[in-house]
Amino acid sequence: MGILDAILGNAGVVSSQELTSEYGTLLTDGEIIEVGFRVIRDTFVFTNKRLILVDKQGITGKKTEYKSILYKSISRFSIETAGTFDMDAELKIWISSETIPSITKTFNKKVNIYDLQKVLANHLL
Repeated sequence: MGILDAILGNAGVVSSQELTSEYGTLLTDGEIIEVGFRVIRDTFVFTNKRLILVDKQGITGKKTEYKSILYKSISRFSIETAGTFDMDAELKIWISSETIPSITKTFNKKVNIYDLQKVLANHLL
């Protein structure tokens, strides 16, 4: 991920080995990390059981919130692909019966947004 992408908040793919090394203590028995994406200091971790959102807080990033979202709690999601002049793709996730998306993240072209939606669709459909 380039410096400009990091400044703009765009996400990049993170290897499952790196994610397992960093967040393995969060996993339950039989839970494995399938794929992850990093947006500056925050990370989306898709496991075979849930979505884990890692939110590093503060100036140093030592304070961290780990939010677990069960796939069955996600009522819908949408993706918006990058265009010719708009270089970013966007993911929106609605939890339960909310009317506005609970989660909205922007991804650069390094992330195949179709692969991302496929992970969600495989767990939700």
